[in-house]
Amino acid sequence: MGNILAIDIGGTFLKYGIVTREGDIQSSSKIKTPKTIDELLFFLESQATSQPFLAGIAVSSPGAVSEAGFVYGSSAVHYLHGPNMKALIGERTGLPVFMENDAHCAAYAEIWKGAAAGRKDVMVMVIGTGIGGAVIKNGKLHKGDRLHGGEFGYMLLTSDIESSDDVWSRIASMKALVKKVAKQKRIEPSMLTGEEIFEMAENGDPICREAVDGFYHLLAIGIYNLQYIYDPEIILIGGGISARPDLIEHINGKLDRILRLIDLAKIKPRIESCHFRQNANILGAVYGWLKREQSINTKEQNRC
Repeated sequence: MGNILAIDIGGTFLKYGIVTREGDIQSSSKIKTPKTIDELLFFLESQATSQPFLAGIAVSSPGAVSEAGFVYGSSAVHYLHGPNMKALIGERTGLPVFMENDAHCAAYAEIWKGAAAGRKDVMVMVIGTGIGGAVIKNGKLHKGDRLHGGEFGYMLLTSDIESSDDVWSRIASMKALVKKVAKQKRIEPSMLTGEEIFEMAENGDPICREAVDGFYHLLAIGIYNLQYIYDPEIILIGGGISARPDLIEHINGKLDRILRLIDLAKIKPRIESCHFRQNANILGAVYGWLKREQSINTKEQNRC
């Protein structure tokens, strides 16, 4: 009945923490995402052995994660794709592992104790290095036929398509914002962070102000499209950006402008930040771990 080591593998940072079965985060921290699979496994092993009485590991991962533990699709963490990550982590740590797509984990957290609790039809989008998503239908996660249900980041917002750089993930994510500003300032993207860009925009930097304004506009276009594809009760926004208190206000402003121009559209998307904001992924991974444990226990009881 121990606690769970929760891991959120992002394209830029790996967040981790010790979470109780009740969803209380006892400790948390983050490191730069390991550059190789060996570095990742070494880190997970060191965390697992340094914490006494762990019940298991709950992993939030980019990409389309199968039940077995393979990561399909594509993501910024290339080494995740190919090996059975769930099996590798289990073998290295000796602990039971639950692994799920990061946006699906964020949705789990919101279903569990967050803004989606008690709701039936919800969309969750997670903005980070890319844009991930989850669809909740009748209170349950909809993964789709090939595990790509809710992968909003592949959406195209233009007919002028030249490459993978035209998908929503690569024009409206935090990474896209950093690349755009870095190019205009003629510096390497590694010299900037999204937080610094927002801070510079607030201090009047014209390049950053224009880039942030465009960032909100592109997010609003995608959200408008999602509304009319699915018509959910609410669209929740997670990821590091959701920690900004003015996020919803700015996107709502862009949505108002779009609806003034598209007077055919009468429904304004209802949007909120994920209740658990930047912690949604690790909490949702824990919820998935608990659901898996409950399912196993139920099957064993039925055999008796």
